[in-house]
Amino acid sequence: MKIINYRIFEGRNVYSHRKCIRVDLDLQGYSEIPTKDIRGLNEKLVSSLPELKLHRCGIYEEGGFVTRLGEGTYLAHVCEHTTIALHERLGLDVSYGKARVIEGERYYIIFQYKYKQTGLALVKLAVDYLNSLISQKDFNLQQRLDSVKIILEKESIGPSTEAILNAAKSREIPFVELFDSGIFQIGYGKNSCIVEATIANDTKCTSVDIACDKYMTKKILENQCIPVARGGKINSCLEALIQAEAIGYPVVLKPRFGNHGNGVVVDIKTQAELVNAFKKIKDEFNEILIEKHHVGNDFRVCMIDGKLIAASLRLPPYIIGNGRDDIKSLIYELNSDERRGEDHEKPLTKVKIDSTVTRTLDKYGYSLNHVPKVNEKVFLRENANISTGGVAVDVTEKICKENIILFERVAKSLDLNICGIDVCAMDLSIPLYNQNGVVIEVNAAPGIRMHHYPFEGKERDVAGAIIDMMFKDKIKSIPLISITGTNGKTTTTRLIYHTLKIMGYKVGMTTTSGIYINDICIDKGDDTGFESGRTVLMNKDVEVAVLETARGGLIRNGLCYDLADVGLITNVSDDHIGIDGIETVEQIANVKSLVTEAVKEDGYSVLNADDPVSMSLLERAKGNIIIFSKHDDNPYLLDNIKNGGYGVYIKNNSIYIEQNKKIFYIADVDEIPITFNGLLKHNIENSLAACSALVGLGVDYCTIAKGIKTFRSNEENNPGRFNVFEVNNGKVVLDYGHNLDGYKAVLSSLKKMKHNKIIGVIGVPGDRLDYQVKEVGRYCGEMLDKVYVKEDKDKRGRGNGEIAQLLKEGILSSKNHKVSIVLDEELALKEALDSMDRDDIVVVFFEEYEELLKIIKNHEKNKIKNNAINQ
Repeated sequence: MKIINYRIFEGRNVYSHRKCIRVDLDLQGYSEIPTKDIRGLNEKLVSSLPELKLHRCGIYEEGGFVTRLGEGTYLAHVCEHTTIALHERLGLDVSYGKARVIEGERYYIIFQYKYKQTGLALVKLAVDYLNSLISQKDFNLQQRLDSVKIILEKESIGPSTEAILNAAKSREIPFVELFDSGIFQIGYGKNSCIVEATIANDTKCTSVDIACDKYMTKKILENQCIPVARGGKINSCLEALIQAEAIGYPVVLKPRFGNHGNGVVVDIKTQAELVNAFKKIKDEFNEILIEKHHVGNDFRVCMIDGKLIAASLRLPPYIIGNGRDDIKSLIYELNSDERRGEDHEKPLTKVKIDSTVTRTLDKYGYSLNHVPKVNEKVFLRENANISTGGVAVDVTEKICKENIILFERVAKSLDLNICGIDVCAMDLSIPLYNQNGVVIEVNAAPGIRMHHYPFEGKERDVAGAIIDMMFKDKIKSIPLISITGTNGKTTTTRLIYHTLKIMGYKVGMTTTSGIYINDICIDKGDDTGFESGRTVLMNKDVEVAVLETARGGLIRNGLCYDLADVGLITNVSDDHIGIDGIETVEQIANVKSLVTEAVKEDGYSVLNADDPVSMSLLERAKGNIIIFSKHDDNPYLLDNIKNGGYGVYIKNNSIYIEQNKKIFYIADVDEIPITFNGLLKHNIENSLAACSALVGLGVDYCTIAKGIKTFRSNEENNPGRFNVFEVNNGKVVLDYGHNLDGYKAVLSSLKKMKHNKIIGVIGVPGDRLDYQVKEVGRYCGEMLDKVYVKEDKDKRGRGNGEIAQLLKEGILSSKNHKVSIVLDEELALKEALDSMDRDDIVVVFFEEYEELLKIIKNHEKNKIKNNAINQ
């Protein structure tokens, strides 16, 4: 088999509400060959990946997948499970996957992932390994896994970051990784915060710089009468010796700029030791500090927003002798503890045998080959950093009031809202001043793993304190409304946007015409997909997000957000059948359903009771339910109201909202400009949909009424949606209708307006099925007096003139022979304008709005100019 394509979903998607990767496979002749007929495959696979024995595979018991293997399953299914098992082998907790046929030998598999590059590497490994089993060729699985581990190590987020993300998730605050950087945006829009490890976006850069400078930190704390170790900068061995004499032995050498205890040499007792230590570190570090060595325990105190949140006693890594094994073997045994992992992957870190370990052992007169006595404790490093193998014991509740006040002063002195204070003292229950205790240094990006996973003692939610600090004056998430459906999405989106702006909000909106931040279009184009939505959610001005969410984006990338406050489906029809593997209306509905499935528990799903396909999604919709209908006796509407939900409906030509036997009048249909006194039935529907979404958002009814009464079908409020212009003593209508339902909505409305002839400039996107294109042509032939057929510039895979010919065939089938093919949209409009008589209506179903608008305006100007010359 081979991989022919893949697609990464970073959030909820049409396959799962988890992050997933879809991989398309070509089984190359093996689609009909079950695993039981491939010699040795089952046995070798399970033997090398025993994780597969625990896979249930729909049988709902461990061993289900192995049973399927024995019965004979197929390679795509096996590839899916192998990929998941490889994730498990690397300690990654993933469980979801499925395999489905595309066509013939082509299948796709979907699997959950935690890290995308690791996930891609593992599915490639799964394919290569299965191919080796089929061909019975040698394959070094462990070697390949080791290479993937390198990818994983580079891609993994640290434990501090993961704890912060988990804290955000537990508080229902969404987050977004910024371009695979390991830096995360917590929350959306105006209320969002940026965090990198434990540095927040409001952590001051100058404070971080000062904390990274151990000398500057010492001098500032010393200035504020906070106890620190005596010492200073040294540039030579001679200076070290002079300062050591002044300070008094024992002393400590450490780099001015350093971390994780690297380069630190403690408890230097003699001149000879000092000279030797200086020589060892001077080449690696440019600037070195010398300090008085203080005897005591190593404590880490974590301060968040000026408050003490956690404190730990840190112990260097050590082994306990058994009188039998040497130190090297005992280190291997220590590292076998399941709590220890590489770097930051687990609560504790494995001890690396490096020069620091050998130097520490040398001070005791030991080597790695030395066999310690029974119960002899041998420390492996002098520093107690968790990142180098140390362990932590929680002592938060043992700190005296005097020390708490002192630590608050330390954080304030450096103006750090997140910091870890390293303290040398015998006991934090006694004031530092009374025990010769000192502050050793202050860390601006403290690791918090030790507080969340102490070796002994109570776990402390430092990450939660960080999130609470970042959001103490902010709401957890800006309101988010997501609108999908076949028709009416853009008008509904714009109407919601318009109403929220009336309320004074800075609103971010995505539509088929572009991305808007409070009336400023920051990008023109069809911006209804994942990246456009992310643009709005990452914008620091946005107070409310209103996202038009189209089918294509849902299929290709999934949702750009986690959960919406309001999810709205306007309607569902057979448009886009034949695209992206969609063959039925039910499949289209399944895609659209994602918008109402991904709704907050206290949010609202909005559905159209007059559309049976939309209502088939009712059971899958999350949150509370709002139903809208043009008919006050619609059964779905009445059931929802009866069950305590909201109903939004038309009665006696007026819009009403009803819940719990309370009925509220909103507006007469004739007062809503976009309905053209009730002629545009589809805009009555769109108004109901927008009202429903605004109800779900908690907007007061007077404001809703004001919004729908002041929103117009013009180039300012709703460009390209039934925009009417007075031209040549007649009318020109521009509309974006691009499917049969869209054409029906517009043309049936025009028939009700006063007119002489209705002249159409029509076109259909190239990705529609032939029969759909012909149906549009036939309907236009029945409804229009003359038809100009044009084509979009974007052919979407069609040949030049192909769509136009299909439309013409449809028109001719209606017995209407007044049809001309003018492929260029702008030329077609000009010809239609030239053919107008008094009271004619020209309707253009356009691809590009701006250019047509210019033609209409210039045509009217030229007419006025010519009339003036003739007079």
